[in-house]
Amino acid sequence: MEIRIDEAYETGDFAQLAYAFAPVGLVITENRVIRDCNAAFAEMFGYARDELQNQVFAMLYPSDEEFVNIRDRGVKQLRETNTYWDERIMAKKTGTLFWCRVRGHSFTPDKPLMRAVWSFADLSETRPYVPLTRREREIISYLSDGLTSKEIANKLELSHRTVEVYRAKLLKKFGVSNSSGLFQSLGGIGSSHVVSRSTDQS
Repeated sequence: MEIRIDEAYETGDFAQLAYAFAPVGLVITENRVIRDCNAAFAEMFGYARDELQNQVFAMLYPSDEEFVNIRDRGVKQLRETNTYWDERIMAKKTGTLFWCRVRGHSFTPDKPLMRAVWSFADLSETRPYVPLTRREREIISYLSDGLTSKEIANKLELSHRTVEVYRAKLLKKFGVSNSSGLFQSLGGIGSSHVVSRSTDQS
């Protein structure tokens, strides 16, 4: 895609210029398929732009299961306000996992995932990824949904005591004393914006 910079400044038509060279990753999706993306987005994930076009977004998640689990995250908010953001773990082409800030706007609010534009910002410099087991990631995800230890135990078919042990280990791993501190360590944001479910083996 050739962008004539001088021509854009002469005509005042900056839309294509801004999209192509924005210092944040931008991606246009249709039913969770990548229709187009800018250079910053492709570079962030370690792909050439044409490698990503018309590919299912699942290729950028740590696992297909995580892609499915996160699918409906934000749909309600997009439908109501047409704005959404969270911070989640994504996967580069090399398999390296990293924290990403995601913001979305739908062109079809009644069906938010049909056509949308998203921005992605790599948070690696300020928020290094800390390896978590599958079970730890599941428990963090449910904690971020506001579930109690008993509710999480029911969801995961574990004992209440086992969930409490995992929670205590997580607090120790991150050097915090409560769930709020855990969410701050993970994302520096409120629990409602943390997305951290995975299928890594425990």
